Amino acid sequence: MMNTKKSSIAALEKGRVRRRDIKNAETEIGLKLRALYASVQEEEIPARFLDLLEKLDEAERNAQPSN
Repeated sequence: MMNTKKSSIAALEKGRVRRRDIKNAETEIGLKLRALYASVQEEEIPARFLDLLEKLDEAERNAQPSN
């Protein structure tokens, strides 16, 4: 009987460790994703991309019928 109780407690403790490890991993992943997102936000938009957007805007203006 005592052995069963000890093994049950050990199983619960393992579960707690796993939950804590998962929570720590999730926290670390979240921090790294936030840092990555912040660094991407700070990057400048490449001039080629801005030129392409301008050409697309111009094509849309030219495609719309004049009223």
